[in-house]
Amino acid sequence: MVPTQGLQISLLLLVLGSLHCGSCEPSVDTRTSSKAIGKVEDKGTMSHERVKRGWVWNQFFVVEEYTGTEPLYVGKIHSDSDEGDGSIKYTISGEGAGTIFIIDEITGDIHATERLDREEKTYYTLRAQARDRLTDQPLEPESEFIIKVQDINDSEPKFLEGPYIGSVPELSPIGTSVMKVTASDADDPTYGSSARVVYSVLEGEKYFTVDSQTGVIRTAVADLDRETQDRYELVVKATDMAGQMGGLSGSTTVTIVITDVNDNPPRFPQKMYQFSVSEGAAVGTAVGRVMATDADMGENTDMSYLIRAEDGGELFRVSTDGETQEAVITIQKPLDYENMQTHRVVVEAVNKHVDPRFVDLGSFRDQTIVVVTVSDTDEPPLFRPSAGAVMEVHEDARVGTLVGIVTAVDPDVENAPVRYSIDRGTDQEKIFNIDAVTGAITLGKVLDRETAGWHNVTVTAVEADNHSQASQTTVSIRILDVNDNPPELATPYEASICEDAKPGQLIHTISVVDRDEPQSGHRFYFTLVPEAANNRHFTLWDVKDNTAGVRTQRAGFNRREQNVYLLPILVVDGGSPALSSTGTLTIHVCGCDTDGTIQSCNSTAYVASAALSPGALIALLVCVLILIVLVLLILTLKRQRKGQRMSEDEEDMRDNVIKYNDEGGGEQDTQAYDMSALRSLYDFPEVKGSESGPDLRSLPQWIQSRVTGDGGPADFSLFRGYIRKKVEQADADLSVPPYDSFQTYAFEGSSSPALSLSSIHTLSTASEQDFSYLSDWGPRFRQLAGFYVPSHLEEDAS
Repeated sequence: MVPTQGLQISLLLLVLGSLHCGSCEPSVDTRTSSKAIGKVEDKGTMSHERVKRGWVWNQFFVVEEYTGTEPLYVGKIHSDSDEGDGSIKYTISGEGAGTIFIIDEITGDIHATERLDREEKTYYTLRAQARDRLTDQPLEPESEFIIKVQDINDSEPKFLEGPYIGSVPELSPIGTSVMKVTASDADDPTYGSSARVVYSVLEGEKYFTVDSQTGVIRTAVADLDRETQDRYELVVKATDMAGQMGGLSGSTTVTIVITDVNDNPPRFPQKMYQFSVSEGAAVGTAVGRVMATDADMGENTDMSYLIRAEDGGELFRVSTDGETQEAVITIQKPLDYENMQTHRVVVEAVNKHVDPRFVDLGSFRDQTIVVVTVSDTDEPPLFRPSAGAVMEVHEDARVGTLVGIVTAVDPDVENAPVRYSIDRGTDQEKIFNIDAVTGAITLGKVLDRETAGWHNVTVTAVEADNHSQASQTTVSIRILDVNDNPPELATPYEASICEDAKPGQLIHTISVVDRDEPQSGHRFYFTLVPEAANNRHFTLWDVKDNTAGVRTQRAGFNRREQNVYLLPILVVDGGSPALSSTGTLTIHVCGCDTDGTIQSCNSTAYVASAALSPGALIALLVCVLILIVLVLLILTLKRQRKGQRMSEDEEDMRDNVIKYNDEGGGEQDTQAYDMSALRSLYDFPEVKGSESGPDLRSLPQWIQSRVTGDGGPADFSLFRGYIRKKVEQADADLSVPPYDSFQTYAFEGSSSPALSLSSIHTLSTASEQDFSYLSDWGPRFRQLAGFYVPSHLEEDAS
């Protein structure tokens, strides 16, 4: 093989589609790719020169809907290295390869074996390959190509959004847009005119037109009348191939609804209506109904009715029934047969929603005459003047006083007599009476305006010969005030001032209450009672507006000297006769801080607060409470111990010895007892040794020396008498508890040989003391000169 530069593998195309394109020229897109490959030279000798090889390809075209019996030739693949000896094998892969499309491996011819539809798939992408038949090695890189399905006009236009329903107002001008229709064609819009659609009207073209290009439907006339025909059915056709001969077409039905406009006025079917009503019919009673008609529909038929000002027009009113659109005529004022028997009422109907475009078509209102005939009935009595009469009477009026007169008449022609009575449900206490014939209301009980200022009494009037004809009215009776209640001071009756108040300082404003209500208003006068007219502490100032002010007359107050002042005030009203009352204002003197705020109004609390702050007072109170609790605990413990000692005393009274180490204060310690009485113990006029008594030797030596003086026999008569006297006094004293007590007499005397009054010191040699020397002492003797006598020895002592 001779080396050549630019050896190519060519992709030869046979475009059958060009036969169907007429004069169109197929577009060719040529692409070249370079590849370095080895080249065989002189059989067995390898050349290393680089050569370029490439695919030259184009699109294949195959017409859709092929109906032949043989496979349809599509194109041919050929390589320039193919010498026709069958050494090259051609293959294809990709979409439809081997099924829809087949290739001759030797010649490279491609055929379509199936009928293709462009509307289902527009093109197929495949890959071509040239291989060595012996080694199956690719001679060239795989290349991609496209087989495009060429369109033919085999799909008709279709209206996919139908059915179509549109609307247009009646009386719309020509050319008013109604709606738009759209048809779709499945053919290729880029190839030929298969997908070019035009529109036309098959039915209804007299009233509507359609734009051939856009499909917009418009009105063709201006006199569309909903009242004549309220809908139209149009048939619209769509044709492809731009409407040329041989094009396919499709059609759809379009419903156009004519909507209503208010182009018709209301109309009454009759020009006159007649109704009858009784004169006794209540206000609000319906007399009759009339109705105007309207050819329009919906809200355009809404109308309102009114009554023209004619004779009797003020006696009736008209309203519209929202559901039926009827005019309801009702009674607005009571009817009177005796005054007028026939009334003519003009009723007018007017549209609520008026379209200004069609005002010229009519007046949009209509009228009719309603004749109302009033029939006579037996009517109840009629009060004159009407209900709501007000009468007045003074509260001090006497029983039987005339309060007022009510009058009722029969409105009928017969003018029957009327009888009166009071409904006791409105006057249960029978405060008022009424004359059945004249209607005169008189006073039945004494009145009190302060209890009830108004009375509403219902008076009933009936025909004398027909009690079923009755009517009622309410009479309001006002009780006029007389000055029968004195004025009184309004609460509070107390005031407070600071100790450092200055002269002329306003400390309280006094107001007054008075149960009376004079028509000219209250006027009160204030003054101090004559007894307090010369008060030098406070003064009363009449403000002239029914109040008075209390002012200080001097500077400085001392609540420890006087913390409360009483100020009697006399109040007089301006009535005739004038009434008065006296009230006492209590004024407290209080302690205040620097800002004038009251702190305390109690003199005792002032002393404590002056010395201590509030925090210190609280702390002091806490300490006092703690001390009280401690004292109570100590007393409880002492009582328990005392109970234990008393139980021990019953076993051995000699163990009950009181130990004390207080020597005393001599002559100065005289608070326990009047020591002058004890001093008489040492003035013994005589000593009688014959008297029975305790052995002197059993007494302590200091007592012996005091009793005998010279060491002779002791005389205890005076001593015994003194002891007996003190015991009697103790027995007679009911305030002393009946248990043993211990008292200390701290008088030592003038010649005591001992330094201490303690009996323990004197009797210190014996472990157990003998108290038999107390056997003849008086009962309930408690203590003398420092030794103790139990109470259970009282019987022996006596």
